[in-house]
Amino acid sequence: MRTLIRGVTAITLDEDDRILQDVDIALEGSNIAAVGQAPADFGPDETVDGQEMVALPAFFNAHTHAAMTLERGWAEDLPFDRWLNEKIWVAESALEEDDVYWGAALACCEMIRAGVVGFADHYFWMDETARGVEESGMKALLAWCHFGIGTEHEPGQKTFEETVAFVERWKGAAEGRIRTTLGPHSPYMDPPEVLQRFAEQAHRVGVGAHFHLSESHEQFEQSFARHGKTPVAYAVSLGLLDLPEPTLVAHCNVVTPDDLELLSEKGTWVAHTPKTYQKLAMEMPPLAKMLERDVNVALGTDGPASNSDLNMLEVMRITGLVQKEAQKDPEAMPRTLLLRLATQAPAAAMGFAGSGVLAAGHPADLILMDTTAPHWIPRHDLAASVVYASHPGDVAYVWANGRLLYRRGEYLTLDVDHIRWEAERRAFRLVGKPMRSMREYPSQNRS
Repeated sequence: MRTLIRGVTAITLDEDDRILQDVDIALEGSNIAAVGQAPADFGPDETVDGQEMVALPAFFNAHTHAAMTLERGWAEDLPFDRWLNEKIWVAESALEEDDVYWGAALACCEMIRAGVVGFADHYFWMDETARGVEESGMKALLAWCHFGIGTEHEPGQKTFEETVAFVERWKGAAEGRIRTTLGPHSPYMDPPEVLQRFAEQAHRVGVGAHFHLSESHEQFEQSFARHGKTPVAYAVSLGLLDLPEPTLVAHCNVVTPDDLELLSEKGTWVAHTPKTYQKLAMEMPPLAKMLERDVNVALGTDGPASNSDLNMLEVMRITGLVQKEAQKDPEAMPRTLLLRLATQAPAAAMGFAGSGVLAAGHPADLILMDTTAPHWIPRHDLAASVVYASHPGDVAYVWANGRLLYRRGEYLTLDVDHIRWEAERRAFRLVGKPMRSMREYPSQNRS
């Protein structure tokens, strides 16, 4: 398939941060063939008018729980431990395998609509999520979450071995659009012997891991009490940050300078999901210090049960505003850095090297945004407008691997009406069934 985008403004995010006016972008197969002027012999199968549009790399979401769209709005105005123990882990006791497919499919619709073409997911029954990703045309790094505290505490009573089999079954599937990794829940839930098994299996299969790490002062203190180490140092001691592929950890809200050195040294990716921290009144991670210490950071939404949506535009905006205020520095978090943290960085964290740049030879993962709405005018600085003024409704076209997924309100790979109906029906059933707690967050503050 050959596509020619004519007369568009391109935010390239290349090494020089070039913004190119009135250029053509040629897509051939899964890659970008040219940015600037199409080759003389380029014969497009489809031509798109890019006038009054801005082209930029598509977004990637570094950490989410996609099927938790079914629990959106179900666990509101609660502290973290009660949010888990009284709502989320109780609702998941009624979760069924097919629910995950429809919840993840709904998430795919939502992300595509907001210009997101790839996501790192950490949940249950991941064959169902993989099926949704394959059908949608998106890219994903998928991890089957496992608590390791007894099969009776796992959704579907799935075993450790079954989660590893998933990783092997889907590794490199969907023409390479699906990558897999191992998914322990966290060092505060999984026992040491289970975490060590994860590290061993990661080496055998040749993958990394994706898990939650050091989310609170409480977890930090519990780790010291149990292991004599910070959560990060404990993960290092188990070999979880020395795997064949880079480890992706979510959050790291509470870390020491030594922890930051370890994360940087190991090349670990940290997913930063600020909306969840704000909504659950959690500690905001020391993002500025992470970046100063050369820790790999990528932005993500977290799951829709805590974030409420899957909007990477909002995540960029929150990140910039929070850091400018926290650092008392209006020059903190420049707009092009925020764009990279939402495109290049999460793509790299997920193993999709090359995405996040509009240049010849790079993967054709890109979007067009319509700049004609009043909130874009005047168009002094399009990069600033994308970060601080745009909305998902401005996304007009979405390509992943050169395939057009979305065009001016039309989903080209997914039946959004059927998905909406199935997802809502299942969500109401999920919270309407008799439920029980399958596991408990080990909080020291519970009365």
